[in-house]
Amino acid sequence: MALGRQFPPSETISASNEGDDQDALHKVLTDMLEEIGAHTGAIYRLSPDGQVLELAMMEGLPREFVQPWERVSLTAPIPVADALRDKRLVWVGNEEDMVRCYPTIAVALPYEFSLAAVPLSTPAGDYGAMFIVWSGSYPPPPAHTRERLTAAAAELAEKLQVLARKSPSRRRTGWHEAVPLTDPAEVLGAMVARLPEGICTLDVKGRLTYISPRGAALLGESPLRLIGAQPWTVLPWLDDPVYEDRYRRAMISQQPSSFVALCPPERWLAFDLYPSISGITVRISPAPVETEAAPARTLPIDVALPIRTGAIYHVLHLASTLTQAAGVQDVVTLVADQIMPAFGAQAVALLAAEEGLLRVVGHRGFPPHIIEQYGRLTLTSPTPSIRAMVTGVPNFFESHDELYQIYPSAVAPDDGMAAWALLPLIASGRPVGTCVLAFREPHPFTVEDRAVLTSLGGLIAQAMERARLYDAKSELARGLQEGLLPHALPRIPGLDAAARYLPGTEGMDIGGDFYDLIRLPDGAAAAIIGDVQGHNVTAAALMGQIRTAVRAYAAAGADPGEVMYRTNQMLTDLDPGLFASCVYVHLDRRHCEARLARAGHPEPLVRHPNGDVEVIHVPGGLLLGIEPETEYPCTNVPLEVGSLLALYTDGLIEVPGIDIDDGLAALGARLASDGDQPLNELAESLIRNVEGVGRRSDDVALLLLRLAAEPVP
Repeated sequence: MALGRQFPPSETISASNEGDDQDALHKVLTDMLEEIGAHTGAIYRLSPDGQVLELAMMEGLPREFVQPWERVSLTAPIPVADALRDKRLVWVGNEEDMVRCYPTIAVALPYEFSLAAVPLSTPAGDYGAMFIVWSGSYPPPPAHTRERLTAAAAELAEKLQVLARKSPSRRRTGWHEAVPLTDPAEVLGAMVARLPEGICTLDVKGRLTYISPRGAALLGESPLRLIGAQPWTVLPWLDDPVYEDRYRRAMISQQPSSFVALCPPERWLAFDLYPSISGITVRISPAPVETEAAPARTLPIDVALPIRTGAIYHVLHLASTLTQAAGVQDVVTLVADQIMPAFGAQAVALLAAEEGLLRVVGHRGFPPHIIEQYGRLTLTSPTPSIRAMVTGVPNFFESHDELYQIYPSAVAPDDGMAAWALLPLIASGRPVGTCVLAFREPHPFTVEDRAVLTSLGGLIAQAMERARLYDAKSELARGLQEGLLPHALPRIPGLDAAARYLPGTEGMDIGGDFYDLIRLPDGAAAAIIGDVQGHNVTAAALMGQIRTAVRAYAAAGADPGEVMYRTNQMLTDLDPGLFASCVYVHLDRRHCEARLARAGHPEPLVRHPNGDVEVIHVPGGLLLGIEPETEYPCTNVPLEVGSLLALYTDGLIEVPGIDIDDGLAALGARLASDGDQPLNELAESLIRNVEGVGRRSDDVALLLLRLAAEPVP
């Protein structure tokens, strides 16, 4: 789509001595948008400390649309941060791509648009990033669009480099609002006045710049009161975030939209929205809607007005961010990396009530001695943070004077900050702590800021409670598992052994994978490896019971099939509701023979001294814990001195995106090529190969056994 030169006035952040440079940036941005057919673009500057991206200029949309992302941490999972951090073009071609790659943005902006983000860097360093928005879905950019983006990014980076040299320690400056045009041509007004429908126009900020007499009559309001205002701020029956969302959807997607609203007492009106990059034209007409079929959306005049849609999306974005937290430190990191920059704060501390004290569970930006002072507070201390938690009322102090007028002996008189927001963390009606956001300079808190931060306190509290419960369960399960797995393998003459355990990366860092090596009479040895269903405390406990049972039956002289049979009966008697897979191996080192029994577990591999690797096919019975009378046949396998037996759980060969047979073949190939090296080095190599996969839903246990030439006593 070709764009003309009728761009709306841009909103820019600029200091008085940077006007010429800002104009140059603006020209590069608008020229590029025209050439590539995009309707919106924005430039972010990298903060002097290299940790935060700050919105510096935006063309095509008002500031409120990107309020949650005015200041973002370089580690935040959003396109501009990814583009600068990874030095690459980030392309989001449609709504589905946004949901898949950036779900928190998709929740906040559920509209049809496509987006590209590019880094703004020079050989001298990084200076920021830029994003560009197209209407609707957009395929991957053709070569000429990529070239234009690259050229514009290079030019903008050079200009930002000049700005950085001029003001290396700049402070964040304010926005200059665009002045809307309010004088339509007389001939246009006369033409519109003759239409049966009402016509009005909104600028990019949603303010009425024109309304026809017929339109004002349908709305039941004077044109003089409407012009220059956003309709939902003047007309109580339109003061519902649903209607403002229609305007936002039209502006971001640049697609026509419509809705129906009830104008009191009983007149339904249809609103058809036709957007462009300079604003929206709205057609207003009576709607043939049955009263019974349409829900009323009127609001009593005396009801408090709702928070604006921009603020609601801000809360939605931050709420979806907090859902990513598992443990307490995850909550702390997300608050520090994404929530703190979003509000321009320079320090944060999360305080939790524990055993009569206010403990610091995480912080960033505060000096150590301040954190130490916070950690000494009791729940009876007369301090702002304690009072906010106990009363459940948030406190906002915009300056030193305001704080010390109320709390002369505040806990942190020398924390280097000048403004504070103290948010009580209330979960399930119970106070659990306080979130302290601090600012280095006096900071005014608007009504909207206070509403969003207050809502955010509740979200942080819920995330904290979930995280603390997760940490407690995880710590219990890890301790249980570490206590049940062998701390070291026994030294058995004539047998080299190495074992490794690797927890999964999804869910708790514990599971039911287990292994053991048992010294038996007459120079024999037994090895077992298994996998209990689940990743929780029950799975870890059941793993310990199975391991203990196998040890007892093995020491009593039972053969592999009988060991598995008795262990299965024990498990079915316990009826834990979980199943387990297992392989048991009896090694007769005098006669170089292995006897194996298997219960639904991956088959072992053997590497012969000549380097050949094969799968040991062991007829398997059902998983342990299903049927009490299941038989487990034995398989005898002759082994030579130097043979290597590999026992493993399925996490070693089940790699996301790879067929399990291919994973088994890859394991065999690695054993064939690297099997001559010391077992500890080989085990480390095999585990490292799995660690590089990234997200793993399963644990990994590995036990390697090699018959050595050492004589058997």
